[in-house]
Amino acid sequence: MFRKILYPTDFSSISKKVVAAIKQLKDAGTEEIVLINVIDSRNIDAMVHWAPTEYEHIRNVIEDNTRKEAEEAARDLKEAGFKVTVMVTEGIPAQEILKAEKQTGVSSIIIGSHGKSNLQEMLLGSVSDVVIRKAEKPVIVIKR
Repeated sequence: MFRKILYPTDFSSISKKVVAAIKQLKDAGTEEIVLINVIDSRNIDAMVHWAPTEYEHIRNVIEDNTRKEAEEAARDLKEAGFKVTVMVTEGIPAQEILKAEKQTGVSSIIIGSHGKSNLQEMLLGSVSDVVIRKAEKPVIVIKR
Protein backbone atom coordinates (compact mmCIF):
# COMPACT_ATOMS: atom_id res chain seq x y z
CA MET A 1 0.00 0.00 0.00
CA PHE A 2 2.89 2.39 0.65
CA ARG A 3 5.48 1.31 -1.92
CA LYS A 4 5.28 4.46 -4.06
CA ILE A 5 4.01 7.65 -2.44
CA LEU A 6 2.97 10.96 -3.96
CA TYR A 7 4.18 13.81 -1.74
CA PRO A 8 2.64 17.17 -2.68
CA THR A 9 4.46 20.02 -0.96
CA ASP A 10 4.39 23.80 -0.89
CA PHE A 11 7.48 23.84 1.37
CA SER A 12 5.43 25.19 4.30
CA SER A 13 6.37 24.46 7.89
CA ILE A 14 4.15 21.38 7.99
CA SER A 15 6.16 19.86 5.14
CA LYS A 16 8.92 19.00 7.65
CA LYS A 17 6.39 16.91 9.59
CA VAL A 18 5.30 15.20 6.38
CA VAL A 19 8.92 14.31 5.54
CA ALA A 20 9.35 12.87 9.04
CA ALA A 21 6.23 10.74 8.53
CA ILE A 22 7.46 9.57 5.14
CA LYS A 23 10.74 8.46 6.71
CA GLN A 24 8.78 6.37 9.22
CA LEU A 25 7.01 4.61 6.36
CA LYS A 26 10.32 3.14 5.16
CA ASP A 27 9.70 0.19 7.49
CA ALA A 28 6.22 -0.26 5.98
CA GLY A 29 7.72 -0.91 2.56
CA THR A 30 7.94 2.56 1.06
CA GLU A 31 10.62 2.60 -1.62
CA GLU A 32 9.82 5.52 -3.89
CA ILE A 33 8.60 9.09 -3.44
CA VAL A 34 7.17 11.33 -6.14
CA LEU A 35 7.62 14.85 -4.80
CA ILE A 36 5.39 17.40 -6.52
CA ASN A 37 5.17 21.14 -6.16
CA VAL A 38 2.56 23.03 -8.11
CA ILE A 39 3.19 26.67 -8.90
CA ASP A 40 -0.31 28.13 -8.66
CA SER A 41 -1.10 29.52 -12.11
CA ARG A 42 -3.72 31.83 -10.62
CA ASN A 43 -0.96 33.72 -8.81
CA ILE A 44 1.26 33.77 -11.90
CA ASP A 45 -1.59 34.97 -14.11
CA ALA A 46 -2.36 37.83 -11.70
CA MET A 47 1.18 39.14 -12.22
CA VAL A 48 0.43 39.88 -15.86
CA HIS A 49 -2.02 42.56 -14.73
CA TRP A 50 0.05 44.01 -11.90
CA ALA A 51 3.56 43.84 -13.34
CA PRO A 52 3.41 43.07 -17.06
CA THR A 53 6.95 44.25 -17.77
CA GLU A 54 8.36 42.10 -14.97
CA TYR A 55 6.23 39.04 -15.69
CA GLU A 56 8.85 36.81 -17.35
CA HIS A 57 11.55 37.73 -14.83
CA ILE A 58 9.31 37.10 -11.80
CA ARG A 59 8.02 33.86 -13.31
CA ASN A 60 11.59 32.61 -13.88
CA VAL A 61 12.63 33.55 -10.33
CA ILE A 62 9.63 31.70 -8.87
CA GLU A 63 10.33 28.62 -10.99
CA ASP A 64 14.07 28.61 -10.17
CA ASN A 65 13.44 29.00 -6.43
CA THR A 66 10.79 26.29 -6.49
CA ARG A 67 13.11 23.84 -8.25
CA LYS A 68 15.87 24.55 -5.72
CA GLU A 69 13.55 23.94 -2.77
CA ALA A 70 12.23 20.76 -4.40
CA GLU A 71 15.75 19.43 -4.96
CA GLU A 72 16.66 20.17 -1.31
CA ALA A 73 13.61 18.25 -0.12
CA ALA A 74 14.42 15.41 -2.52
CA ARG A 75 18.02 15.26 -1.28
CA ASP A 76 16.80 14.75 2.29
CA LEU A 77 14.56 11.87 1.20
CA LYS A 78 17.30 10.32 -0.95
CA GLU A 79 19.66 10.38 2.02
CA ALA A 80 17.00 8.42 3.93
CA GLY A 81 17.19 5.72 1.25
CA PHE A 82 14.25 6.51 -1.00
CA LYS A 83 14.20 6.72 -4.78
CA VAL A 84 12.84 10.22 -5.46
CA THR A 85 11.29 11.77 -8.55
CA VAL A 86 10.76 15.55 -8.53
CA MET A 87 7.89 17.17 -10.41
CA VAL A 88 7.47 20.94 -10.60
CA THR A 89 4.36 21.89 -12.52
CA GLU A 90 2.15 24.91 -12.99
CA GLY A 91 -1.62 24.94 -12.66
CA ILE A 92 -4.29 24.72 -10.00
CA PRO A 93 -2.66 22.73 -7.19
CA ALA A 94 -5.41 20.24 -6.35
CA GLN A 95 -6.05 19.47 -10.01
CA GLU A 96 -2.36 18.97 -10.78
CA ILE A 97 -1.90 16.72 -7.73
CA LEU A 98 -4.83 14.55 -8.77
CA LYS A 99 -3.48 14.40 -12.33
CA ALA A 100 -0.06 13.33 -10.99
CA GLU A 101 -1.73 10.63 -8.90
CA LYS A 102 -3.06 9.04 -12.07
CA GLN A 103 0.04 9.59 -14.22
CA THR A 104 2.65 8.30 -11.77
CA GLY A 105 1.01 5.09 -10.58
CA VAL A 106 1.47 5.85 -6.88
CA SER A 107 -0.01 3.60 -4.25
CA SER A 108 -0.93 6.42 -1.84
CA ILE A 109 -0.63 10.14 -1.17
CA ILE A 110 0.78 11.81 1.92
CA ILE A 111 -0.09 15.48 2.37
CA GLY A 112 -0.03 18.18 5.02
CA SER A 113 -3.36 19.31 6.42
CA HIS A 114 -2.61 22.99 5.80
CA GLY A 115 -0.47 24.90 3.37
CA LYS A 116 1.03 28.36 3.36
CA SER A 117 -2.19 30.34 3.03
CA ASN A 118 -4.80 29.81 5.74
CA LEU A 119 -6.87 32.73 4.39
CA GLN A 120 -7.00 31.18 0.95
CA GLU A 121 -8.02 27.86 2.49
CA MET A 122 -10.93 29.50 4.33
CA LEU A 123 -12.14 31.21 1.16
CA LEU A 124 -11.53 28.52 -1.46
CA GLY A 125 -11.20 25.27 0.45
CA SER A 126 -7.82 23.75 1.09
CA VAL A 127 -5.85 21.79 -1.45
CA SER A 128 -5.67 18.87 0.96
CA ASP A 129 -9.47 18.84 1.35
CA VAL A 130 -9.96 18.55 -2.41
CA VAL A 131 -7.28 15.86 -2.68
CA ILE A 132 -8.83 13.87 0.18
CA ARG A 133 -12.28 13.99 -1.41
CA LYS A 134 -11.27 13.27 -5.01
CA ALA A 135 -8.20 11.03 -4.86
CA GLU A 136 -8.56 7.45 -6.00
CA LYS A 137 -5.73 6.17 -3.80
CA PRO A 138 -5.53 6.28 0.02
CA VAL A 139 -4.52 9.66 1.44
CA ILE A 140 -2.53 10.09 4.64
CA VAL A 141 -2.97 13.54 6.17
CA ILE A 142 -0.36 14.94 8.54
CA LYS A 143 -1.79 17.53 10.91
CA ARG A 144 0.12 20.57 12.12
